[in-house]
Amino acid sequence: FRKSSNLNSTNAHGGVKKTNQIPKSHHHVATTMPSTAADPAPSHPSCPDPSSSLKPSTSFQFDTSSSFVAFLSGDDSSSSRGKKRKNENRRRWRGGGRGGGVVLVVVGLVCVVCFGGNWLMICRIGRGGGGLGEKIGTEKKDSIGAVVSKLKANVSWSGVGAESVEEDLPKIVKLRKPLKTPYGRLLAMAAHSLAEKQYKPEPRGLWEQPHNLASTWKPCSEQRDWPASEGNNGYIMVTANGGLNQQRVAICNAVAVARLLNATLVVPKFMYSSVWRDVSDIYQEEHFITYLRPDVRIVKELPRELQSLDLEAIGSVVRDDDTLKEAKPSFFRKYIKPLLLQNRVVHFIGFANRLAFDPIPFQLQRLRCRCNFHALQFVPKIQETGMLILQRMRQNSSQPGPLDQNLVGPYAKVSKDVKRPHAGKASRYLALHLRFEIDMVAHSLCEFGGGEEERRELEAYRQIHFPALTLINKSKKLATNLAFLFGELLQFSWYPPLNPVILLMSFLISHIEMGDSIAIFRLPSPAVLREEGLCPLAPEEAGLMLAALGFNRKTYIFLAGAQIYGGRSRLAALSNLYPNLVTKEDLLSPSEIAPFSNFSSQLATLDFIGCSAASAFAMTDSGSQLSALVSGYRIYYGGGEMMTIRPNKRRLANIFLKNSTIEWKIFEQRVRKAVRQTKQIHSRPLARSIYRHPCSKECMCHTE
Repeated sequence: FRKSSNLNSTNAHGGVKKTNQIPKSHHHVATTMPSTAADPAPSHPSCPDPSSSLKPSTSFQFDTSSSFVAFLSGDDSSSSRGKKRKNENRRRWRGGGRGGGVVLVVVGLVCVVCFGGNWLMICRIGRGGGGLGEKIGTEKKDSIGAVVSKLKANVSWSGVGAESVEEDLPKIVKLRKPLKTPYGRLLAMAAHSLAEKQYKPEPRGLWEQPHNLASTWKPCSEQRDWPASEGNNGYIMVTANGGLNQQRVAICNAVAVARLLNATLVVPKFMYSSVWRDVSDIYQEEHFITYLRPDVRIVKELPRELQSLDLEAIGSVVRDDDTLKEAKPSFFRKYIKPLLLQNRVVHFIGFANRLAFDPIPFQLQRLRCRCNFHALQFVPKIQETGMLILQRMRQNSSQPGPLDQNLVGPYAKVSKDVKRPHAGKASRYLALHLRFEIDMVAHSLCEFGGGEEERRELEAYRQIHFPALTLINKSKKLATNLAFLFGELLQFSWYPPLNPVILLMSFLISHIEMGDSIAIFRLPSPAVLREEGLCPLAPEEAGLMLAALGFNRKTYIFLAGAQIYGGRSRLAALSNLYPNLVTKEDLLSPSEIAPFSNFSSQLATLDFIGCSAASAFAMTDSGSQLSALVSGYRIYYGGGEMMTIRPNKRRLANIFLKNSTIEWKIFEQRVRKAVRQTKQIHSRPLARSIYRHPCSKECMCHTE
């Protein structure tokens, strides 16, 4: 599919306008979460329901100016007493006489000694005195170099040779200040355990999916039991936003809605942005149109007579703000269908999570599965490069994996990397999706050992991308009449500009502590967040989990994900435990990865292929959409044999908190028990994603 036209234009190629013909959603979240959840997150149980109304008040008027923020700050007598105490402290320091001067002199001498000593140590390390930074750098380069040397011995890269990648390694290994980690003791015990067991068999069943429900389900969403749609009610256009996973969900939702409304679907386009700069094809258009022809009429562009329409002027542009999240089919029949019949064209922008998963008619739900698992196939360029990754991870084994045909099509049988046939099964490898990009780290409000520098970086990122979090974090006091004000605001919920304010106040009320004269609001501390399992797993925590499960030190690990926060130095602990840790950038030569390097969604397709085809897949955040789609793909095509690790972060957090006292044997037992319980596959729960949980009668057929 192709890039979207300029969304600021006013013709049928993509105008943007908010239409007032569709009721606004009251379910928007004030603190925007990065797109990681494949399923809708449950609302806070203690938040008041915004839909509940009170008696209208004609005397109340809401002021959205800065006076409202000042009102929430709670400027009362207690704050004035605090100012007096501050003024008294200032007078003591200013008028302290000789005593204050002596204190300042002593403090100054201590600072000079400390900073002087640190400066001498840094200079020694910079001159190559064998300091800690130099040792970490050497270990990191050796760990990556070991994998590259093995690949050079078995792989013949086209274009630029393997030597060029080795020359680029010093550029990749850019070290930051060594990070403090509370897991030094556990990491040492893990390294000792891996060294002892390096030549011993791994635990039984480590690479196997427990025999359960998944093995009794077989793919069958390609079966159809309805007539073809004529699509004569109009045309539906979709510009999908976000990354690869949001786009994929939006496309399949659009297919289902087009069938629901008996409309013709125009081949979806992807929204161009500063992050997702994908300007070329990702999926095969012809296969998409042909495969879904018995279900939905699909065309590549609007008819000529409709291309000149000013969609903005006629109100045919529907954004996510104009539709309910997880809307039922009745919503589209009631509000979208009349607009479609009137204007002949409706243009959805976004649309990733706009269609509910229940209640949905059986055949319509099956159509969504058919779109996701059968109709969306990557273009040959992506398939060929994805097969290179699989071949190199498997050490050039000529034996294809069970999902290769579905992922890379004709390239599953022949690869230019294969020099000699290998008997037996394909060499196995583990794929690890480490959701530790800066957006996830910043939004979590957790701390990861980077000290003051880390806090400043993450706070600066939050101010730009999550301003609501920054605003809440700075709000120390709320007025006692906050609850009364919230009740008054509920009466004005029909006014769209107030919706975010109402939702924000609902969130604040559920997190306040009442004092004598003021209500004090506090965000959970990083320690509390970590205890509750709300922090993303850091690389060293993922390494400890894999070591406790019993994966051998020589295990080949494919690391998926975008730029890890902290760079290579953040991965030092993980790569020291598992030196055969590689990314797609390590596996591909510069000339092979160059066509994808500036396009995030296309790079994500390579991660999708590498993770889906892996012998075992470990996720670190069950809410990640990439992990969710990969997990669903492995369930659908894996026949119950594609093992997936879905850790319970809260249970792991309780185990990690005992890092200073727990013994390694006990640590192993508790981690294995926690992970074993999450490896089981169950039927799709009500209202959960069909893409993540395909074990359902709409998507798969039960054989027993």
